Amino acid sequence: MTVDREALQASWNQTRGHLEAARAHLAGLPDIDLSATLEVLAHDELELAFDCLAELGDDLDLPLSFWKYLDRAAREMRLYSDALHKPHLTAADLCLRHIAAASEQE
Repeated sequence: MTVDREALQASWNQTRGHLEAARAHLAGLPDIDLSATLEVLAHDELELAFDCLAELGDDLDLPLSFWKYLDRAAREMRLYSDALHKPHLTAADLCLRHIAAASEQE
């Protein structure tokens, strides 16, 4: 199987952009430590960055746009299909729950 490196890089860049946009929602909030997220992003560990952002945002009253950026990143990384095969709650599950809750409030 050959890998289309250009398509892979484009997907990577798109995912990174979604994660950076979500991270921007947390920047400047009091008592939020983004150092772990920045570190994993610096090492191109996009799924770990997604997990960090979802965990940080879980207890905060963030706008729907934060969760939509994470949703786009999860879809780009195909995390939802992976989540179906895991017996525990994943960061992708948290993202979906927040989107559903915010959508009900609209």
